[in-house]
Amino acid sequence: MNQNREYRTMVMNLPKSNEHDYVVEGYASTTEPYALFEDEGVTYYERIEPTAFDNADMSDVVFRLEHQGAVYARTKSGDLSLRPDAHGLHSRADLSRTQRSMDVWEEINAGHYSEMSFAFVVGKEHYERVSHTRVIDEIAKVYDVSPVAFPANPTTNIQARAFIDGEIEKERAERREAERREQLKKRIKILLEVQK
Repeated sequence: MNQNREYRTMVMNLPKSNEHDYVVEGYASTTEPYALFEDEGVTYYERIEPTAFDNADMSDVVFRLEHQGAVYARTKSGDLSLRPDAHGLHSRADLSRTQRSMDVWEEINAGHYSEMSFAFVVGKEHYERVSHTRVIDEIAKVYDVSPVAFPANPTTNIQARAFIDGEIEKERAERREAERREQLKKRIKILLEVQK
């Protein structure tokens, strides 16, 4: 199992209808493929399988801003709930318990934080060559869900990039070998024509 913590950012869905109920909910993760980065004209993607959270350790997940600092809700205390479904990992945080939590709700409700990120460790993964997609089959642990002002740049995520870089190198080696073989075929064809 990969022990490196990774971070992904998704757009948060904030209902505005129940003013001052101090509840924030949205998807910390979705099952839709998303672009990670582009390399030599090829876009590389990542997808989290709908079943990836089935055995994930979500026993003590915290809700905090920007993945750092104070804790405003927690699964252990019952004011944070996480529910995996076909769309992704739904999170619901009740921020009504402390004044600091209510202040965070005000910041989110004002639109200062419009995206949600989650920190996790990959349990199992594989690579789909045809679509250039890293597929996360299993999440081992979820550490936190966090509203963020700016999404993390996926190209700076070392773990995801390292995994896909290995696949990119394999693909490049195969392309170079195919090109070498094609050039060899052309040379042989020229030599055969010269000998006629």
